[in-house]
Amino acid sequence: MTQTLMTQTTMKAVVTTGNGGFDKLVYQDVPVPELLPGEVLIKVLAAGVNNTEINTRLGWYSSSVTGSTNATADQSSDSDKSDGGWNDATPFPFIQGTDCCGQVVSTAASEHDDLIGKRVLVRPCTRKTDFDSLDHIWMGSDFDGAFAQYVKVRASEVFPIQCDWSDAELGAIPCAYGTSENMLHRAGLKTGETVLITGASGGVGSATVQLARRRGANVIAVAGKEKHQIVADLGADRLLDRSADLLAELGEQSVDLVVDNVAGSDFPTMLKLLKRGGRLVSSGAIAGPVVALDMRDMYLKDISLIGTTAWEEPVFPNLIRYIEQGEIKPALAKTFPLEAIAKAQEEFLMKKHVGKFVLIPA
Repeated sequence: MTQTLMTQTTMKAVVTTGNGGFDKLVYQDVPVPELLPGEVLIKVLAAGVNNTEINTRLGWYSSSVTGSTNATADQSSDSDKSDGGWNDATPFPFIQGTDCCGQVVSTAASEHDDLIGKRVLVRPCTRKTDFDSLDHIWMGSDFDGAFAQYVKVRASEVFPIQCDWSDAELGAIPCAYGTSENMLHRAGLKTGETVLITGASGGVGSATVQLARRRGANVIAVAGKEKHQIVADLGADRLLDRSADLLAELGEQSVDLVVDNVAGSDFPTMLKLLKRGGRLVSSGAIAGPVVALDMRDMYLKDISLIGTTAWEEPVFPNLIRYIEQGEIKPALAKTFPLEAIAKAQEEFLMKKHVGKFVLIPA
């Protein structure tokens, strides 16, 4: 017999109606999701804002798009792109929202009733079958997400959390910190290695500074000069401005690992900075996905290029442990009410903040 704390049948949500501008984000009443076997219903307490939600709305993942996120936003059209989502077409209209801190209020099966009433984080990257296959789907990109008062997910993706962080602080964690932990896990960052992190003031970048420092790496961070002190406080050993000549500052073959979610025109420099046998890991390309690649820099130095989207099994449990043991701290920049999502995304694109923006449902 299942349990429930639910009485509502409708809820407020932001429905994304198609590819295009902010007008595609519609705050409206929708039915509360109905549970299928193996699922639980979560009251959303906080939902982070990510670059991927903007990219999905814009159709940036389409092969027809070659510019940066900001350039695509400036030129957004209302033409839906069949290959504009994580996995081909985006299921418009649907509810975005990849980050969720919430409270479990209902279950589809009694075996999950122990979750009722608990504060949880949701793992947004779900393997379709098991961790032996890289096939995966994402909450808020492939199925309805957390930009709503309630969201349903598979019980296997729900992780109870015990800490003194606020809901908003926890809402900053899943996508950015999970993406970062996955990159460092897959790249095998070791104690004493030197890592260069581009875009270090963003959600993923600021998470990577903390998580790389936690591993005992020497952290070099690239960010706007006005953000250097905050990024240093997160654990960066050395700060460089975005306009810096990295080759002149660091020298060739000076770093073991590059974590680069920026890409764009500076990509060729990253391979020159890597030592022999170095690694470059990426899960994004906000400055532009199409880059120049001198194959000689790659194969003559035995460099590994690592793409990461599907999360490995230890990643999310690791984050829960880091939080509960006080090994990381939240990088919360600002909160907005859910209905102000367009304002939050507009401010997000200005890139004047450090850390994460988080939406709070009414």
